[in-house]
Formats: sequence, C-alpha cells, structure tokens
Amino acid sequence: AAASRPYHIIIFGASGFTGQFVVEEVARIVSEGPNGTLKWAVAGRSRQKLDKVLEQAAGALGKPELRTAVEVIVADVGEPDSLAAMCKQAVIVLNCVGPYRFWGEPVVKACVENSAHCIDICGEPQFLESMQLNYNSQAADKGVYIVGACGFDSIPADMGVLYTREQFKGTLTAVESFLTASTGPEGGSINDGTWKSAIYGFADSGELRSLRKKFGHKPLPVVGSKIKRRSALFYSNEVQQYAVPFMGADPSVVKRSQRFLLEEHQETPVQYGAYAGVGGVANIVKMLFAGMMFWFLVKFDFGRNLLIKFPEFFSFGFFSKDGPTRKQMEGSSFQFAFYGEGYTDGQDPSQGRPNAKIRTLPSPRSKSHTHTRIQAGGGVYTPGAAFARTTLVERLNKHGIQFSVI
Repeated sequence: AAASRPYHIIIFGASGFTGQFVVEEVARIVSEGPNGTLKWAVAGRSRQKLDKVLEQAAGALGKPELRTAVEVIVADVGEPDSLAAMCKQAVIVLNCVGPYRFWGEPVVKACVENSAHCIDICGEPQFLESMQLNYNSQAADKGVYIVGACGFDSIPADMGVLYTREQFKGTLTAVESFLTASTGPEGGSINDGTWKSAIYGFADSGELRSLRKKFGHKPLPVVGSKIKRRSALFYSNEVQQYAVPFMGADPSVVKRSQRFLLEEHQETPVQYGAYAGVGGVANIVKMLFAGMMFWFLVKFDFGRNLLIKFPEFFSFGFFSKDGPTRKQMEGSSFQFAFYGEGYTDGQDPSQGRPNAKIRTLPSPRSKSHTHTRIQAGGGVYTPGAAFARTTLVERLNKHGIQFSVI
C-alpha cells in the first residue's frame, strides 16, 4: 500500500511554531529519501498560513521551488473526514499539532484506521502513555507505527541512554542525565506550547497515576545498586551549577523503552534520573518565585487562565507566546551529559557497588529521520523502542547532533 501513496511524509500542523522548523528540516533532507527523492506535503487548517510557511522556508533555504513544488492539504483536527483523507495519502504523518492532550488523539486514530504511520514531537507523558494503552493492539494488527516524543522530548534522553549502554563494557545499571542551556547575546525563551503542556500536566497529575494503574505493569526490576535519590534542588558537581529534577517527559519515555527492551529482548533495565541545570543563585531566586506562583495558580481554573494568558510574566520571560526568535535560537545551545555506572564484564551486579563509570555527550538539535529497518510489527512505541537497532544515532551525528563518549 505504501508504494501507491502519493506522499512519503505529510507534515500536519505545518503552520505552527514548531511546524515551520520541521518543514525547513524536511526540505533540507529531501535528497536523502529513498531513490534520492522524498515526496512530501504540508497540511493544516489554513491554506493561506501554509502557503506562507512554504514561502518563508523557500526564503530561508534559498529554494524558491518550494512554493510551487510542495502540495498543500487542508485538514482540521475537528473534522475527522479531512484527517482520514489526509492519512490515506501519506506513508508517514508527522504530527506537530499540540497541546497533544487536546488535539493529538484524533490524528492517531485517523492514522491507525487509514494505515499511515504517525510520528509526533509530544512531551506530555499522559498523552503518550494513554495512546499506548488505547491504540497499541489496534496499531499492531494494522502494522502501523505510532512513535511519540520524537523531538527534543525525548530523542536525546532516550537514545542517549541506549547509546551509553552500548558503549559500556559490562552491565550498565544506572544513568543520570543533566541538561544545561546557554543563551547568546540575544537571550532566549521557550515557545509557550511547552508552558501550556506543563500547566495541564501538573493540573492532571492524578489522572496520570490512575492511567498507569490500568497497564497492570509489575515494577521494573532494579539491577545493581539503587540509583541515588537527589533533592528538589542541589549543587551538581557534574555540571558545576545548581540543578533540579527535569520536569519533561524524558523519565516516562526512557522507562517505557527500558520496559520494552526487558520484555521483548530480555535486556536488563537501566535506572534513570533526569536533571536540569539552573545556573547560579540569582536564577534560583527567580525560579522559586515562579515556582510558588505556578504551584498556587495551577490548582484553579482562573489561575490556569492567568498562567496561559501571561506566560512571560509568570515565568520571568523564560517562556513567551512568540517563542524564541531565529537570532535567539542561533545563539542558544543545549548540552546533555549522561553519567552512567555499572559493573564490568565478569562482575556480578547483585554483589557490591558498581565498579565502573561512563560519561557520554550528545549535543542535540531537533527532529530526526531514519529509513533503516525499525522494530518488527506495528504498535505504539517510544523512540528507543522503535529505533534501538537502527542507524538513527549515526544519522543524528551527520545532522549536527554528536553522540560521543568522554
């Protein structure tokens, strides 16, 4: 069926903040597609906005042909027929329409029903896990892949843990990741889609707990020494600054990958802790203020509305409605460092403390594409489960996301 579909990839939600960058990235790598030509289209609610996105991409990349060569498809999350029509034309739908808790499920449903694979850049554990609960068996029956969290949440963390494990000679038992950011002279901010996801995520944390009960999972076995518990704010010798637990989807995604590798491939699971550097004392003061306001307001409807309406005010400019400018993005960089420990070959992980350490570094960018063989059989997967045995890390290395052992 895939051969008869007009497009290898349709980018849905192409006119959103993230969609624009996904369009440019796909336009850049078209020549790497099968037979050197990747057939692709953009989709969304407004033809006018989509035309504008292509115009902007044409200008940014110096490829005037994008304006006329790329097909525009009008599809709306609120109109299932339009989603079905879109999915019938695509081998893969890249879904960039968030917050996914409101707009994600109709796209997954349409993809499964119309046999299109679906990849998204979601960072919302509740959405990612409920899709696995509700669509995994249907997707498996149809041979459809639904792979969530394929952006900054959570490719660097998920693939970083797998990469660290591959490089470790012996049994890797625990990994901690530290994310640090540096901004250029223009400063930086994060698009408010991430802010909204955090607001709704915190408001519904009880729902996530009851969702997890429905899977009926047994706790993952702990191999080797138990990973050390860190406090809510601590000075990290690893990154030489204060750090806090990372609030994104990474721990949820990594744990799902580790469960998959244990159940499907009998690989021992790695314990994982995720942290983010927050800089010096001045930043901590700001963060505590922002945190207290956030905790207080997120519990009430009126508070959530305020937080959504004024992201810059309540986050000290960290999040903004317009998102970072191109200049800010060019001047900003992120670094992930992974610190692993485990037992060398011949050592018994059930005896004594870990006797070896490893440190690896991927320096991440965004979306990734791979056309090597992925995990056999459809289903709802994490990036680590889908791409564990592919050349994804090599391809990321080619696209400016270097994975290395230091």
